[in-house]
Parts: sequence; C-alpha cells; structure tokens
Amino acid sequence: MIETKEKALSIAHTAWEKHAQNPILIEVKTSSDVTDYFLVCSANSDRGVKTIVDGIEQKLKELGEKIIGIEGYSEGKWVLIDSADVVVHIFYEPLRGFYDIESLWIDAPRIDLPFEEQASNGHTSQDPTESYSS
Repeated sequence: MIETKEKALSIAHTAWEKHAQNPILIEVKTSSDVTDYFLVCSANSDRGVKTIVDGIEQKLKELGEKIIGIEGYSEGKWVLIDSADVVVHIFYEPLRGFYDIESLWIDAPRIDLPFEEQASNGHTSQDPTESYSS
C-alpha cells in the first residue's frame, strides 16, 4: 500500500504527463473530513480532460488503489475522481476559472510538485513513487 502523499504526487505526475495544465496539489487533511488531498488541474479540450482521467485511472489501478467513483466523464467538462484520500478535479480550462475550486481552499497548504521544477530545469521527470518518499 502506498502512502497517501506519494499517491497524491503520483496522481499529479500522471496528470502532468498527460498534459494537464497548472496542476495544483492541495493538502486539506486538517480542514476536511472527506479527503487528505485535492488535485486541481485542467485541459484545453474535453478530449484532453478525458485523456487525463484515463491516465489517472490506469495509474491508480497500477498502484492497487481503489476508485470510489468518477463523475462527469461523459461530458468531459468537469470530472471528479474520488479515490478516498485523494480527490481529483479535472476541468475544461474555461470552467476552471469560473468554479475557482482553489480559492475555496486558499488557506490550505500547496504541495510542491518536484517534476515541474525538474522539467523547468531541463531534467527528465520520474514518477514520484520511484524517487521520493513521504
């Protein structure tokens, strides 16, 4: 069983690999009874949203993690993936700003995404479950 923070980072990394825009990982475990982490990201088309969802679903299966539910997939505008301790919101970009989920959790800590930093420095990205521990 994977640690929750590693699971959240792995999901975020998978979304990023599928070209998610502006992924933000928010730690909400001290302010939410529902989950420990929210990942919020977006794509520039409904097809892009579905690609990210499919990638995350596959990653969770590889990790042996259960998915409680996926909502909104057929429309591809705002998809929610509930995997208990990590909940993912994937938006079609114009809707992300409208709903502004991030501002609801403005006081919650943001988790640095090491693969984004590596990419901006020209380094190759690796799955966080392979090189980072919680």
